[in-house]
Amino acid sequence: MSEDVPPKNRPPLPEDAAGDDGTEETGTAGEAAAAGRAPDASVPPPSPPADDEPVDSPEPADSPEPAEPAEPAAAAAPAESGGSVRLGDVATVDDDDNGGVTGKTLTRPEPEPEAGPERALPVPAGTAAPPATPDPALDIEQRKREAGVDQRFPFGRPGRPLGQAHPFVFGFTAALGVMTAYILVRAAANAQSVIIMLVVAMFLAVGLNPAVERLKRLGLSRGWSVAVVFLGVLLFFSGFVASLIPPLTDQVSALTKNVPIYIQQLQDNPKIAEWDQRYRLLEQAQKKINDPKFQETLATRAYEVGRQAVSGTVQSLTILILTLYFLGSLPQIKTFAYQLAPRSRRARVALLGDEILDRIGGYVAGQFTIAFIAGLASYIFLEILGLPYALALSLIVAVTALIPLIGATIGAVVVTLVAFLNGLPEGIASIVFYVIYQQVENYLVYPRIMKRTVDVQPAVTIVAALVGAALLGVIGALLAIPTAAAISLVIREVFLPRQESL
Repeated sequence: MSEDVPPKNRPPLPEDAAGDDGTEETGTAGEAAAAGRAPDASVPPPSPPADDEPVDSPEPADSPEPAEPAEPAAAAAPAESGGSVRLGDVATVDDDDNGGVTGKTLTRPEPEPEAGPERALPVPAGTAAPPATPDPALDIEQRKREAGVDQRFPFGRPGRPLGQAHPFVFGFTAALGVMTAYILVRAAANAQSVIIMLVVAMFLAVGLNPAVERLKRLGLSRGWSVAVVFLGVLLFFSGFVASLIPPLTDQVSALTKNVPIYIQQLQDNPKIAEWDQRYRLLEQAQKKINDPKFQETLATRAYEVGRQAVSGTVQSLTILILTLYFLGSLPQIKTFAYQLAPRSRRARVALLGDEILDRIGGYVAGQFTIAFIAGLASYIFLEILGLPYALALSLIVAVTALIPLIGATIGAVVVTLVAFLNGLPEGIASIVFYVIYQQVENYLVYPRIMKRTVDVQPAVTIVAALVGAALLGVIGALLAIPTAAAISLVIREVFLPRQESL
């Protein structure tokens, strides 16, 4: 064949070397070098010829011509007829008298299979089975190899995290959330009294802050402004307590002295005497009083009343102290609360927060204004009527007027009962006065003041006060209206514009 003998006019090619069986060797190192790639490790090198077989050496070329640069896809040695060389793209070169090669097909090498999970191969019959992989539960070295132990991960590389939709993750998160909510509810229930005191103190601090700001505008520092406002609050409560002590002391002393007289009057009453003879009322009353169980119950009730009085005094002092601290550090508290909001929304949150605090302060100022008007009107009326302890009764009316909706009625009932004790005309006059005054307050004074300070509709005010009183009693009624004002502001400024943009 013309392919087996190198042409005389061209230099010998590496692929022209014949093997020991007279056929061409393909895929040798020379072919790889001519093709510009590394020798293929899958093709073994040609074996040396046998000793008794002559080796044909190629004749040297008389005038070797410089080889032309080979094309990248076709610069490869031809393969034997029927064989192929795993090189680049498929190409065919012709053999001619000038040294070409004819009929040699070059094919692209097959890609190496990617490494993947090992699969068990069938074991031929008569072949020993491969040794089994050690169990990592028994073999420590196998355990380390499979876990991927290295210097960074001495206990093996961590596995892939569980997805958020995994049932275990969902169930564990839900159970943890339920437990946390239950613990928080129990903690809030146990600390209910402390939480109420904190809320009331913060409410009073926010309500007194407008007075502090006015004193600051007059030139006082915030510390002196807080001191002046807090001193005024202390003087008000001290005057209220001091005005109530004398009438209470006098009434208790008078009742103690007049008890025998009241009993004698009951006995001299013909109707009471007839009932006593028929039903033995005085005898049964005396037995009831001398009963040890009745005395024990009376002592327990007296102890409970005294304990509640002491507890109320301690809570009042605690609220006043907390109010002083909150009032002094209110700017820092506001700044900290605003910094909890995201930076992109902090400015709007601060503006809304300032407006809410201003409305709470306006509500407190409005309530104090209404209470002052009620107390002043009651004091003038009681002085004209000539009732004793007019100052104490007017202070009671002023304090109860701070309670929305029912506060004015409570104060009017107390004053009317005291007026009836002094005489029937005084009681009737008290009823007429407070009926007229409540109509004026409900329809003229209260709506004007609250519309200017809180900007809440009257229906919303009534509903909020009722709901707050049902939840937390008097404290809930006090906090309901400013809370409703804050919620209405958020709805009007945040929720409604967002609904319009959808």
